[in-house]
Amino acid sequence: MNNRTLVAVLLITTLITGAVGYWLGSSAVATNMAMPEAGGEKAPLFYRNPMNPAITSPVPAKDEMGMDYIPVYADSDASSSVAGTVLIDPVTTQTIGVRTTKVAQKSLAKTIYTLGRIDYDETSITRLHPKTEGWIEQMRVETTGQSLEHDDILLSIYSPQLVSAQEEYLLALSGTSSSSASGQLAQTALRRLELLDVPNHQIEELKQKREVKKYLHIHSPATGTVINVGAREGQYVTPKTELYFIADLAKVWVFVDVFEDELAWVKEGDEAVMSVRGVPGKTFSGQLTYIYPYADRKTRTIKARLEFDNPDLVLKPDMYAEIEIAAGRRESATAVPSEAVIRSGTREKVFVQVGEGKFEPREVVLGLASKGWVEILEGVQEGESVVTSAQFLIDSESKLREAVAKMSAGTSQMDHSGHVMDHSEHEMSHGDQEMPEMDHTDHEMSEMDHTAHEMELDRSGMNHQPDGTDHRGHEMSGETDNHEGHHHD
Repeated sequence: MNNRTLVAVLLITTLITGAVGYWLGSSAVATNMAMPEAGGEKAPLFYRNPMNPAITSPVPAKDEMGMDYIPVYADSDASSSVAGTVLIDPVTTQTIGVRTTKVAQKSLAKTIYTLGRIDYDETSITRLHPKTEGWIEQMRVETTGQSLEHDDILLSIYSPQLVSAQEEYLLALSGTSSSSASGQLAQTALRRLELLDVPNHQIEELKQKREVKKYLHIHSPATGTVINVGAREGQYVTPKTELYFIADLAKVWVFVDVFEDELAWVKEGDEAVMSVRGVPGKTFSGQLTYIYPYADRKTRTIKARLEFDNPDLVLKPDMYAEIEIAAGRRESATAVPSEAVIRSGTREKVFVQVGEGKFEPREVVLGLASKGWVEILEGVQEGESVVTSAQFLIDSESKLREAVAKMSAGTSQMDHSGHVMDHSEHEMSHGDQEMPEMDHTDHEMSEMDHTAHEMELDRSGMNHQPDGTDHRGHEMSGETDNHEGHHHD
């Protein structure tokens, strides 16, 4: 049992000695790496994994493939450059395909994309009703889709009222009454014929031939296309009967829905471009003419009306169309290509070329975006060059440089010895599988003291030699000498 205790004490003592030596050795290495090297050369800030730059080490190390970590030094011009500035040699710049574009003044507009429905121009719709009762004698236009010109003959109608009006007019022209009265009656009868839509050519023919016409013509009051025919030959019609629905399709209306958050951008007079799947390869230019003063309760959108010219009549009512509204136009906006902007969710930035192979990160405030360009309200000026290709590679390196700068600043403010000890403890925790047991070193040392005390007490009464020699502690050395002397005698 005593032999076992002695062996345990020796093992614990060896472990403590090795741990302390390891810690001191690691501290020495860390101190040597942190201190400037002899000859005035700069010491590395840290070492970076060649395959994964996110992995670093405060001391030289190797990766899983046996490759040495790359030392990273502070930039020589760090004090004169913005944090995160990247320096790239010309060869690397060409290899990774870095391209730049000048910041320029552009005419921009916020483009609103929406869908629309083509409809008739309400100001060019004609609904034709007869002014009197009668029977349709002959239909000249009896199919929908026919194109009409103003004053084209549509149909012939027999109406007793029209016959009576002709007779009154001829009677007034006969001159049976006094000249003044006859003239007044003639004017009154003529006015009645005009109000009943008797065409002028038939009135002139009535004056010349003095013959009452049984059938009178009804002419088209407008130019357009027949959308609907409401009567047929022989049909009895009244002023309530809609004979024709005529619409001029040379101009069409398009109704679109604008979302609430887009309403602040649009206004009457904004230009718009329309494309229709039924007319591939062609676009139509129009204008926003009216924004309705109410919102749709279900869709929470606001209806707007646009007008488009349709000279070839290829646009048909009820067709669906894709609309682009150029809203919120900026005539002279400081703009950069959209691909130059790096969006991180919380901020936007670009890389500005400030020298040969030198690229500086710049936070920017964005404005309108349109057709591949975006307005810059703050951050860059006209004439500066921004990176439009390989900017994400540059951004990765910039973030590493920025981290290096922060690490360097933090290191300069820290106690050097304390910093080294942190790294040493880190290395010890990962370098030795038995190091977790070191947390109990103080406790074990106290037990060692207690064990040594017990051993001392045990040994005080022990005699391990066959010759009878008493091996006790130094407190009893005097008695031991006397006893040994007596034994040898």
